[in-house]
Amino acid sequence: MSRFPVHTLDSAPEASKPALRDVQARFGMIPNLAGAMATSPVLVQSFIGIFDKVHGGSFTEPQIQTVLLTDAVTNGCAWAVALHSALGLQAGLDSADVEAMRAGRSPENKQLGALSTLARTLIEKRGQLGDQDIERFLAAGFSKELLLEAIVIVAASTITNYTGSVTNPPLEAGLQAHAWHG
Repeated sequence: MSRFPVHTLDSAPEASKPALRDVQARFGMIPNLAGAMATSPVLVQSFIGIFDKVHGGSFTEPQIQTVLLTDAVTNGCAWAVALHSALGLQAGLDSADVEAMRAGRSPENKQLGALSTLARTLIEKRGQLGDQDIERFLAAGFSKELLLEAIVIVAASTITNYTGSVTNPPLEAGLQAHAWHG
């Protein structure tokens, strides 16, 4: 059951409309989660800003989707798990790796596995990484700069995951094949 409205361009608060137009231009539609975010102009505007930083950084799209899917599972956000399963496959992630992440495990690929483990550890330890956590990430070939950049992706996914859990938007028909029930 949806607890919050899923806004359209017509029903959204005036201050949310520019952000929704931006989302629509990027995706060709307004995802239900963005429509739910529009209830708060501050939230939807912030999401657009951090979205740009995530997708304009140094990570590849498969790496970004690895973090976003891992975070969605770790945070228990069914809507985001479905979305990032679909987007991860579109970005070229192996279906076995997507299934592993959906089950709470890390991918077999060394770098993606290290990235997924880092993302999950950041959430589970509330950012309190130990030296061993950092060394495991660096040993997979990532830099300290990328470790800090991964925090931006985790922050972005926290916004979407928490919003999805609070607002409970319906899953779009195109995402039904990727429905997840934690």
